[in-house]
Amino acid sequence: MLSEILAKLPNRILPKELLVGIESSDDAAVYWLNDEQALVATTDFFTPIVDDPFDFGRIAATNAISDIYAMGGRPIMALALVGMPVDKLPVEVIQQVLAGGEFICAEAGIPIAGGHSIDALEPIYGLVALGLVHPKKVKRNDRAQAGDVLILGKPLGVGVMSGAIKSGKLSPEGYRTMIRWTTKLNTPGTRLSDIEGVHALTDVTGFGLVGHLLEIARGSKLRATVEFDRLPLIAEAVALAKQGVKTGASGRNWSEYGAQVTTPAGFEPWQQVLMTDPQTSGGLLVACTEDVVNQVIAEFIKDGFAEACRIGRLERGAVGMVVT
Repeated sequence: MLSEILAKLPNRILPKELLVGIESSDDAAVYWLNDEQALVATTDFFTPIVDDPFDFGRIAATNAISDIYAMGGRPIMALALVGMPVDKLPVEVIQQVLAGGEFICAEAGIPIAGGHSIDALEPIYGLVALGLVHPKKVKRNDRAQAGDVLILGKPLGVGVMSGAIKSGKLSPEGYRTMIRWTTKLNTPGTRLSDIEGVHALTDVTGFGLVGHLLEIARGSKLRATVEFDRLPLIAEAVALAKQGVKTGASGRNWSEYGAQVTTPAGFEPWQQVLMTDPQTSGGLLVACTEDVVNQVIAEFIKDGFAEACRIGRLERGAVGMVVT
């Protein structure tokens, strides 16, 4: 729907300095400043997926800043976007949401330098995030090459786990695991920009692994192959998915792009759920040459992403995706 809406907008201004816009459904806009610097700009905000206001603030901020890392950039500053039902929520609760966002920005080493707030019907929080990247080191999502290896930085399943919260099925340990991943900054992205063999980069968010990998495949005019048994998965999310726990977005995702995916015989519903599961600040998805795979994984491990691993490959062929 968004693609259809954007396609019908008239007379867009496209200055030569705009290195990345909306044409490839990339993670952020990139604007050339000089021969050494380009500005990376993005925004993200949403309603609460957890009850704890501090955790909500942390999750929303992590999710917004992730798009800077997904372009290979270094965050420099953020602006807060705040919509709160001031007649329903105590001031202390709203302060905790904002404090959670400040906490994550401090971890990223950036200030929240301003923003905008309104009285809203339900809580909304997020950030405008700004960063810098060398113009020749921007990591787009449509520059993958045939033969590239696919690497995923975080395990899948936080969408299923957020759904389990609503039905009272998520264990305390599962909640802690979910918070761990949804508030872990994708910091390796900045250093990945320095690796020439990294051709394409994105982060897995609302469209799930399949949706964001298809964006890479379509933009690069390649065919992706994913080995399901290689995918890093959160154990409790797997158990919940096998019990039928899922989000509505997972089904909508499959309806939108499932026709572009070839699955093996015996592919089960829970497997489909996890591959289309919407991730909040999901892992970085990297397309790189075989000779830098160990270097890329080492960068992830350096920042505590022990689950990072290769999950498949991109090849020439009909644009789409094959699951094996």
